[in-house]
Amino acid sequence: MKQAKLLTPAEQKRIHAIIAAHRYSARNRAILAISFFAGLRACEIAGLKVGDVFGDDGAVRDTIYLTADQTKGDEANTVLVSKRLEKALIAFATTYPRHITNPNAALFFSAKRGGFSAQTIVNLFARFYALAGIKGASSHSGRRQFLTELADKGINVRVIQALARHKDMSTTQRYIDYNESKLRNAIELG
Repeated sequence: MKQAKLLTPAEQKRIHAIIAAHRYSARNRAILAISFFAGLRACEIAGLKVGDVFGDDGAVRDTIYLTADQTKGDEANTVLVSKRLEKALIAFATTYPRHITNPNAALFFSAKRGGFSAQTIVNLFARFYALAGIKGASSHSGRRQFLTELADKGINVRVIQALARHKDMSTTQRYIDYNESKLRNAIELG
């Protein structure tokens, strides 16, 4: 199975520029952030409700609790919210303050004000990557980037497995990218 592409810093800048130039940029930045900073899958992003992410006071929750029907593995799980993700979600809430008042509403709304399906999230990512001229990237690129960046920072693979919400460590290890430069840096540490 072909792996979703990891984005270079230049590609990350291009995708952010494309999103900034389009309608609903705060929403789209938040969708991108929840993929790249929390590693959520398209089905999980589509399944989020306002109340999963924002408290009654409008503040971003520090933990997102996913129900079994919101996850790929049909098991309830938790997602920790980083400061970078919190910042993107605050920008989303600031841009669309009336949207976050209904805890049962889909977190991310479409142009028709309904929620997104998992396939619509996949299509949204594909559209933005195509506009940015990035080949090989998909809705899973953010998840893979999230896990690889954690590994690059020296985070233990068991911790990464827990954050990825994988049952098997071998699944997590397939997400983590390595290249000759990383291998050379590793041997110099010894």
